[in-house]
Amino acid sequence: MIKYALACDRGHIFESWFADSVAYDKQAKRGLVTCPVCNSAKVEKAIMAPRLAGTRKRARTQEAPVAPGAVQEKSNVAVMSPMEMELRSKLKELREHIVKNADNVGEKFPEEARKMHYGESEHRSIYGVASLDDAKELAEEGIDVLPVPVLPDERN
Repeated sequence: MIKYALACDRGHIFESWFADSVAYDKQAKRGLVTCPVCNSAKVEKAIMAPRLAGTRKRARTQEAPVAPGAVQEKSNVAVMSPMEMELRSKLKELREHIVKNADNVGEKFPEEARKMHYGESEHRSIYGVASLDDAKELAEEGIDVLPVPVLPDERN
């Protein structure tokens, strides 16, 4: 197993485990490695400082992923109970259902959602990308939107 520090094109820093470097390359090439914050598939390995062994008196150097101009964000983590594992499974099923049965409109999500809501285009199931501000504005307009759960790939 190998752990990589990764950075998306929007500057989010995160880590993920892979079976080996070939597994990372294959998953990245297929667009399976995505940012857990913004779901961007434009992800690259970040520069990592190696963990150096030290003496008890000397502090150890920690891995420090660095992306130029990026602010490192911390993520919430949890150890899950069987009930939470079942919920995670259901969320994964929901995401797979949405991806399989809806049209991906990408960055045009707010525009397409408004067109359908105001009768300018035929209603259909869509998913895509929207900023938090866009999602709030859509909700204020009475347009029902649902965040699509982003779960790490089971193989990571």
